[in-house]
Amino acid sequence: MAENPTAPSRIRALPSWLLGRAAARGRGLVAEALARHDMKMWHHVVLAAVADLGPIAQAELGRTVSLDPKDMVGVLNDLQAAGLVVRTPDPADRRKNAVCLTAEGERRLEECTEAGEWANDELLAPLSAAEREEFLEMLRRISGVR
Repeated sequence: MAENPTAPSRIRALPSWLLGRAAARGRGLVAEALARHDMKMWHHVVLAAVADLGPIAQAELGRTVSLDPKDMVGVLNDLQAAGLVVRTPDPADRRKNAVCLTAEGERRLEECTEAGEWANDELLAPLSAAEREEFLEMLRRISGVR
């Protein structure tokens, strides 16, 4: 990705274009940081969701993180093969799988959380601490995320 991508001046002035560029840079930094731990972004998202919500039914997990069921199966297969999650029959409905973190999954999630924080610190490095707080508050407001 080019450091300073060219775009017509009328496009470069659009907040949506600038947000897109910032998001792309942030995703790149996070992906690079997670790769050092043999993880991808969706692996990190799923581990974090399981930590918050687990044990959780596989289908509910997919809906929660907005991941297509086929893609969720692939991510969970990767995580289970790495020993980071286990899928067991859901005690509430034996037809469903419940997903839980393993001890190794908890450890890896902590590593990935630190890696993500480092990447985001890199992204926001040009801003002072006060500017970061103000910027994050503005992003929450325009994104509707609280």
